[in-house]
Amino acid sequence: MYRIILTPEPDGGFTATVPSLPGCITWGENIEETKAMAREAISLYLEDMVTNGEEIPDDKNSLEISLIVA
Repeated sequence: MYRIILTPEPDGGFTATVPSLPGCITWGENIEETKAMAREAISLYLEDMVTNGEEIPDDKNSLEISLIVA
């Protein structure tokens, strides 16, 4: 399981980033498409890591907190 962050873009659509996979970024026109694109990007990223013999990270021990700073 991987946490993704969806950021609305000014011209429409959403950018998805995967914090535990640096550089794993994708885009979609709506939330559903962005989630599908993120799923594909994560799969390809992990496939590349396996090919290169890298350790596969995950989010199972992550704690997410949102802060509002005024």
